[in-house]
Amino acid sequence: MLQLSSLDLYKKIKQVTLTCLLLTTFASYAQERVTVFAAASLTNALNEVAQQYKQTPEAQNTNVVFSFAGSSTLARQVAQGAPAQLYLSANQEWLDYLISQNAVNESSKITLLENTLVLVAPKNSSIAQISLNSDWNIKQTIQDSRLAVGDPAHVPAGRYAKQALTKLQLWPQAQPLLARASNVRAALVLVERGEAELGIVYATDALISDKVKIVAKFPQSSHLPIQYPMVLVDKKPSTASQAFYAYLQTPTARSVFQRFGFQVN
Repeated sequence: MLQLSSLDLYKKIKQVTLTCLLLTTFASYAQERVTVFAAASLTNALNEVAQQYKQTPEAQNTNVVFSFAGSSTLARQVAQGAPAQLYLSANQEWLDYLISQNAVNESSKITLLENTLVLVAPKNSSIAQISLNSDWNIKQTIQDSRLAVGDPAHVPAGRYAKQALTKLQLWPQAQPLLARASNVRAALVLVERGEAELGIVYATDALISDKVKIVAKFPQSSHLPIQYPMVLVDKKPSTASQAFYAYLQTPTARSVFQRFGFQVN
């Protein structure tokens, strides 16, 4: 009799364990994934916003996943059908490209943030301040080094840099001295490592690094406004993606962006 009860108890425990395992597995599958394609310069701010979002009721059963890279790289991936639910660009141009390809939900387009452009040097550099005008001798300043930028051929930060240098009549001498990076964060890393004596990045990139210092700020009149538009990708977006899209516009999220140096609209 005792032996039979033990067997029954064993079967009961096994059944309960199996049920719990199935429920856990079901819950993991039931969790909805929201994939966000975002410009590399948003990495730190968006990661913190997502951490705060996890604590909200709207985030239950939602897993927010980021893919950070150059805006152009991500735009091409979205245009080719990459499974993204939100796209945040570092300029209007690449979002306009996606709209022209009918690859995103145009009606959801908003300008979320703005930024500024700065010139940085390694923290221990002897360079203190630089006057950005047509008299600046870039080659003399960087000597045998390079000027790091996001590649002006496709990276928004690089395009803004080219606009600013052209406006200041510095582009002809700057062009052969460029170290062209795949995105603005890669340009920042070149300066952090001392592989480039100077770099042109966003102010928000400079603020998150303790290895560089700002030696000049580009006049906002020297380039187009640095804007971060956001859009839902799907024409019929999921409830989860709409919820995170809305959260990015809340005062809570805006305060995080401001702390990282962005201007909010």
